[in-house]
Amino acid sequence: MHYARLTIALSLAALTAACGKKAETPVAAETNQAVPATAAMSGEMGNMAMAPAASTAIKAKGHGTVIAIDETAGMITLNHGAIPEAKWPAMTMAFKAAPTITDAVRVGDKVDFDLTLVGSAGEVTAIQKKP
Repeated sequence: MHYARLTIALSLAALTAACGKKAETPVAAETNQAVPATAAMSGEMGNMAMAPAASTAIKAKGHGTVIAIDETAGMITLNHGAIPEAKWPAMTMAFKAAPTITDAVRVGDKVDFDLTLVGSAGEVTAIQKKP
């Protein structure tokens, strides 16, 4: 058991250290000089533009229970059901929320809510208590 923990700890340390390394420039075998990035790419891939990051906002609706409210940070934590528009399963997640949202509900309230999603982050834009 002790060796398993040590192995896991060393693996995590190695992965963490590897995250900080910069990508190495390819080196030509015959000349031992760096190959220009465009020459290192082959075929049509060298001219391909990178796809933009997902910045399109998605509107979604959800149902759940208020688990926590952090008015100072402007966050609300909801234990919500699946959200098909985001392809999310049921889970507990914290979302940004304006003071008008956090002031409208209390911990333990069952709610319906509207979200605006950008990438994997979301903001509750409307919330209503369920009867």
